[in-house]
Amino acid sequence: MKQLMFHDDPPFWFETLRNLGLAAYGGSDVGEVIATAARVTPGDYDSWHDAWLSTAERLEAEARGSHPVSARDGLLRASSYYRAAEFFLHGHPEDPRIDHAYERGVSCFRDAIAHFPGVTPVEIPYEDTVLHGHLYRAAGEGPRPAVVMHNGFDGAAEELHFSGALGGQERGFHVLTFDGPGQPAAIHRDGPAFRPDWEHVVGPVLDILTRDPGVDPAHTALLGVSLGGYLAPRAAAYEPRLAAVDALDGVFDAVSALTAYLPLPHEEAVRRVAAEHDEEMDTLLSFTEEEGGDAHCHLGALRLAVARIFDWLDDTI
Repeated sequence: MKQLMFHDDPPFWFETLRNLGLAAYGGSDVGEVIATAARVTPGDYDSWHDAWLSTAERLEAEARGSHPVSARDGLLRASSYYRAAEFFLHGHPEDPRIDHAYERGVSCFRDAIAHFPGVTPVEIPYEDTVLHGHLYRAAGEGPRPAVVMHNGFDGAAEELHFSGALGGQERGFHVLTFDGPGQPAAIHRDGPAFRPDWEHVVGPVLDILTRDPGVDPAHTALLGVSLGGYLAPRAAAYEPRLAAVDALDGVFDAVSALTAYLPLPHEEAVRRVAAEHDEEMDTLLSFTEEEGGDAHCHLGALRLAVARIFDWLDDTI
């Protein structure tokens, strides 16, 4: 997608787009994002932090004095802006501004989702500690299909609210989001360190989810976002309880990935990926610049991405 701001600073533009995209599910407002980004000095991490923190604090103060729906909406957006404020500070993990913005953001998010039907915080037993997340229960009676969602390198479970959890719940799926070891909740709460053998993380999550009487254990899928697009297939390779797996980006060289997992020469893999129809590869969904969805994880087109992802899951499981 064309850079509309921060023309000489791609990371600042991507993070601005990331926050603009959250407007699709109420995680930001376009004018707020643009006005905040306009106060940022390109390349200046302190300037970025100060601008987003200021917006978050102003919104939180206003929201906490508002009527219930207005409070929900304001706190949801404030949670996003607090998360944005600490994003570029992680080169110095001892910086107290990181924990301050993170805790304020989580607090705002928890208070906001209390106003969403069927959404509750959860703690998932994991080794000698717990993993933190949120359960989105779909409406209706009887067992429902379910999706486990996790992020990747720098995304938090709270951000998954906007990139699939709420959209999945609307479509009749129970959705369980979580931060795994080495992800934000664990980092900020002295939790377990990251591990690459992600099946040992997903296993305990499925233990809890599949015992829920409202969940159909035979129709449960895993969705990994960003680096989670690598972690989820890794877990699925060792986890027979999953009916489907969705890698939302994370694989940066699709040909190498296909060549590694399919018994195909490189040239044949390229030909089949480019073909109009190939039965084995038609779960491969592409997003284009024309659609506004060509950025990493389709952040400029979350409604489009969520529709395609959950329609595919609906057809598959």
